[in-house]
Formats: sequence, C-alpha cells, structure tokens
Amino acid sequence: MLKHLARHPSVRGAGAWLLGFYLAFALRSTRWQLHGADNFAPFAAGAPVVAAFWHERLALMPMLWLRARRARPPGRSPIHVLVSRHRDGRFIGAIVRRFGVGVLHGSTSRGGATALRRMEAVLRAGGQIVITPDGPRGPARRAAPGVVQVAEMAATPVLPCAAQTRWRLTLRSWDRMVVPLPFGRGVLVCGEPVTVPEGGWQDALAVIEAALNAAAAEADRLCAR
Repeated sequence: MLKHLARHPSVRGAGAWLLGFYLAFALRSTRWQLHGADNFAPFAAGAPVVAAFWHERLALMPMLWLRARRARPPGRSPIHVLVSRHRDGRFIGAIVRRFGVGVLHGSTSRGGATALRRMEAVLRAGGQIVITPDGPRGPARRAAPGVVQVAEMAATPVLPCAAQTRWRLTLRSWDRMVVPLPFGRGVLVCGEPVTVPEGGWQDALAVIEAALNAAAAEADRLCAR
C-alpha cells in the first residue's frame, strides 16, 4: 500500500516540491568557489554548449546553472536538462524546473535518436544542454555515446563539469549520489571544453570520460582542503 501511495502523482509532486525546496536551501546556504572561470565564461554568456557531469553530482549542479543565469545577458535561450521519460526522470524534471531550466524528456540509450534530434535542435537554436552521460541507470562513470554524438551533430563543444561540498551525505544508490548539507563550503569545477571532430565521436568518448573523471577528482581535492 505504501509503495502504491508513493507512486501517486500528488504524492510524488509534493515530494518533488519538498526536495527542490531543500536543495535550494542547502545550495544557497553553501559558500561556493568556482574553478575554471575561463572555461565557464562561454557557458555563462549563453553560448551553445553541452555541459556534462556524472550522475552522482546531479543534486549539486543546479548551483552551476544558477550562477550562469545570474551572469548571462538577458534574452538568452534557457538551459535545457535531459531527463528520462521514466517515472524517476519525471520526478527529477519537476525538481530541476525549480532552478529555472527547461526540461527535455528522453534518453540517449532508449529512443536515443529522438532525444538526440531534440538536443540538436536546442543547440542549433542557440540554447544549451545539460546532460549526465552515465544516467539515468548507469553504469556509473561510463559515458553513453549520446553526449559526443549530439556535440558532433550540432558542432558544439562539451564542457566537463563537477561539484563537491564539504558537508554532504552519500546515498547508497547505484551512482553513490552526493546530497549537500546546508551551511558548508562547496566548489564548482569547469574543465577545458572538449571539441568533438566530425566523424570522430567514438574516439572523443574516451576523452570525455577522462575529462569528467578529472573534473570530479579536482572538485574532491579542492573541497578536502
């Protein structure tokens, strides 16, 4: 009965609101430092880009979007986040909308061609895409091809990103997701953008994985100081 109740739309809607409220409070009460400001600048200015990070950092990354929205000129296209059509994806979509981003429903692994076309259209219209290449179900830190395929299709770079907070919880989920606690210290890391050459997305996939791992490791290192 409890499982059936948890699936009810009104219950899930209330849960998404509460979790979104908590994340907004935890993220805004954290003292953040940005590392890789030069790499972040085009994203903040609204240039078409695919911002990528591992699924484990999903609860932390809205701070990057908020920082970008504050810095960018008015009238720029919104940031769009790709989330799964699955029930959990719709739940995540309801949360991230709280932070002023658009939501694209789809998956680069299931019905991937449709999701890729939607992302390409956003990028070619001057928008930006945020994606977790190992989401929604893993394996953790293994990038699916979609992130480099859409970057090649739209001729846009991939910005490897990560975040970490000193005070946090680590969930026992498949990705060991990090949940921030309030009033701590956090870091945002933007690595050097990766260009995907035409016809070379297969080789670029390993480069993206390495860049995402490096960004995550740098965020962990900086936050441990």
